[in-house]
Amino acid sequence: MKRLVIPTLLAGFFLGSSVPAFADSFSGGNLIVSRTVYQDVGDVASLVAGSALPYGGTAVADGSFPNVFKNETPDASFGVSSAIYLDQLTTAGSFISTLAIDPSVMTSSFASKSELALNVSTDGSAITFMGYKAAVGKIDVSNSNTAAVNDPTNTVTATYQRAIGQVSLSSGTVTVTGVNAYSGNNGRAAVLANGNYYMVGNAGNSGTVSGSTTSQTTFNQLSANTGVQMISASNPGIGNTTVVGSGPTPVSGGKGGQYGFDVTQAGYAADKTGKDDNFRGMTVYNGTLYVTKGSGSNGINTVYQVGVTGALNNGGAIPTNASITILPGFSTVLAKSTTGVEHPFGLWFGDDTTLFVADEGDGARSLNKAASTSGGLEEWKLINGVWSKMATFQSGLINQITTPAGLNWSVKEDGLRNLTGRKNVDGTFTLFATTSTVSDEATHDLGADPNEIVSITVGANSTADNTAFSVVETADAGTRFGGVAIAPVPEPETYGLMALGLCLMGVVARRRKGVV
Repeated sequence: MKRLVIPTLLAGFFLGSSVPAFADSFSGGNLIVSRTVYQDVGDVASLVAGSALPYGGTAVADGSFPNVFKNETPDASFGVSSAIYLDQLTTAGSFISTLAIDPSVMTSSFASKSELALNVSTDGSAITFMGYKAAVGKIDVSNSNTAAVNDPTNTVTATYQRAIGQVSLSSGTVTVTGVNAYSGNNGRAAVLANGNYYMVGNAGNSGTVSGSTTSQTTFNQLSANTGVQMISASNPGIGNTTVVGSGPTPVSGGKGGQYGFDVTQAGYAADKTGKDDNFRGMTVYNGTLYVTKGSGSNGINTVYQVGVTGALNNGGAIPTNASITILPGFSTVLAKSTTGVEHPFGLWFGDDTTLFVADEGDGARSLNKAASTSGGLEEWKLINGVWSKMATFQSGLINQITTPAGLNWSVKEDGLRNLTGRKNVDGTFTLFATTSTVSDEATHDLGADPNEIVSITVGANSTADNTAFSVVETADAGTRFGGVAIAPVPEPETYGLMALGLCLMGVVARRRKGVV
């Protein structure tokens, strides 16, 4: 990418400009994609079949891809930390540049399927995502404890902080903040709003509650470490976050203890501690934070609003005791139900009355899934204060074969995970998303399957039958796409400031040359 040199005095005029200010900047309107690549290095490089795994069990495969993930059989927590890359593409899919995140300060986890969502800050200056403060090639990082929240029943005894990565869109400068949220599990997404980071994720890797005082105390601690968390971006200290959400509800025998949403709000009996707030996707629209839940056997898989409408407007913050409620019209079916369960992940507002929701599908291992699967892109409209589903777009997505060279099994698309979009001048919406996958090969994690970036344009006359997805890019074997974002285009007043800056530059140059 061509480097544009700007005098220090005038550099501020170009902040957020569609003209790249530095070699690693992201131009307005371009697509930003996060990805992670598996590497047989570090601790995993010493694995051989028959060797002892670090947290119990005996390895059944070495560290080479893809066989390494067969080690999930003896170790249900098996994962390997991996490097993070941010690719810049045109919306047509043409490659522009790659920003490599220094793996000595932050990594992701292969093959965690729910990580590396990208969110643009509310001021449009940066993008954020979550990972770990761990070197490449470490084993089971995604299920480790964090420094301040130790679960003595966790089979993974290692300790690693989770991490928030922030990248300046104008310069590519990377800032990493270690946090102690989501002990025993993973952070999925983060957004920077008015000087605070808001995050979503899940905590806990011990599985059961015995009912003893010690065990119940541990689960209460994990409940306060899950769901929506927040921390100051300017003064994070040692990284201890604060849970956002009213509560907790009463606790007994491993039930209740939810901060934020609780299924008892929908008239159901209490669930396992903390798991009702196992959130995956997030977005901010018109100053309001929205999150999704789409996995697990507890809680309700649906779309939620965090706090009051517009809480983040005018420099505001979401109070720690904010309510978390289901959007009117969205599912209230328990995740453990046998029918009617959906799997929402990413979400994007087209306008005040149009909401698109990515459904990742149920992840069942089958290459012959019925076309009626819930996976795909849902279009919702706000009508008289209630959201109504208008269509689910699946054509060109569900069951599409996406098996690159280097794999000895077949891979097909099952739905969508992270999502972004833009509203076009003709009133249509173009959406970009990363996909979820399924396969019939039963000895590896589905998250190790290479996935795709897809796009679709939806208009007033679009139906599930006449509107289809197009493939923007397919991952290579050993690569997984995580999140997608569109670098914001400057507002008209920004262009005015840029023009003023150029004029000032001209005046300075003329005066230096003695031109009157």
